[in-house]
Amino acid sequence: MRVLHLLFAGAACFCFASSVFAAPDGLVEPKLHVVPAKGGPVHVAVTLDACMGKTDMRILSTLLDENIKATIFVTGRWIKTNPEAVAVLKSRPDLFEVENHGENHIPAVDYPTKVYGIPAAGSPEAVAKEVNGGAQAMIAVGFPAPRWYRDATAKYSPSAITQIKAMGYQIGGFSINGDSGSLLGAKQTEQQFAHAKNGDVLIAHINQPTHAAGEGVAAGLKALKARGVVFVHLDEAVKAKAPVVN
Repeated sequence: MRVLHLLFAGAACFCFASSVFAAPDGLVEPKLHVVPAKGGPVHVAVTLDACMGKTDMRILSTLLDENIKATIFVTGRWIKTNPEAVAVLKSRPDLFEVENHGENHIPAVDYPTKVYGIPAAGSPEAVAKEVNGGAQAMIAVGFPAPRWYRDATAKYSPSAITQIKAMGYQIGGFSINGDSGSLLGAKQTEQQFAHAKNGDVLIAHINQPTHAAGEGVAAGLKALKARGVVFVHLDEAVKAKAPVVN
């Protein structure tokens, strides 16, 4: 494991650590942990991708009813087709930290290729367009300027990571894949959430209301709360200045 950076938030009781693991295809999948102070309660960050399509109200209602904090990564495409859910997220900034998932859900790889069958951006200029377009879509509907970026597949070319960080973003990695792209069954997803330990960052999806995984996400969230887990936003760990959106 190669630790790229370890930042400490002075006023907070926990810190943030990010690592990058190289895949056989040369792309990297950043890992992320939020580490609470020694002796404190279990802290977990729940991150949910809103890629496109609709909103899984099983998950959103659970977050609201149980007062669970979550970081939601939204695309410009999802914003356009989910005005009611956008209004809910905006109405509860105490619960929902909303961050940048890109304009059109395109992998941040700066050369022509496909990632999980999805055509990549293909150039540095296209990476920048995807990142800036997502931020512009968020700001246009009244969300705060984003500080975190997660691309379509959570896999990046190393040079694209450098570029996105130079634009002022933290990369939204994770440590536990909660639903494998919303393809797991309900029970499997719930079991993935049950594996969460102190400092883990979970990833799942909030845009697949017809998939069984959403049921598991909702159940997993309730089970974590019953364990006494403290849910935290990513930006509580790193107080970064918002990037300038071009």
